[in-house]
Amino acid sequence: MPRTPLLLGLAALIAPALAGCASPYAVDPAPYAGDPDCARVMLAAPDELGGLEKRTTTSQATAAWGGDEAVIVARCGVEPPGPTTDECLAVESTAGSQDWILTETDDAWVATAFGRSPALEVTVPKIRADEAIGDLLAQLSGPASLAPANGLECL
Repeated sequence: MPRTPLLLGLAALIAPALAGCASPYAVDPAPYAGDPDCARVMLAAPDELGGLEKRTTTSQATAAWGGDEAVIVARCGVEPPGPTTDECLAVESTAGSQDWILTETDDAWVATAFGRSPALEVTVPKIRADEAIGDLLAQLSGPASLAPANGLECL
């Protein structure tokens, strides 16, 4: 049997797998990304978020969804927010209930899970979900709620 067709066949099978690994999205890890509880949170993150496919990232305890522009990013292990008078958004989902503190920047919403340590931070470009941020957070509330509670609750 000639080896060339066999090698070409193997190359055709391997190429798509390698292509998916070719361009991970660069994300800086959170300060406490090595916390073992982040593994449980990140493993529960959905493969699709707001209709966007999950992609590989460059850092531990991170996830990203979307193409090269307007990517939604989640990082586990950010500094848990302390007691605050900031407005909280309580999100109920079938997978769990979670309070989030929302911060608005010029072009994105940054949501940080409240009452959990380690905390999950999600950055959502406004072009992706200016009106539907609650829908995206509902998909991430279950995973975020897997981190241990730290005793803080929204008022």
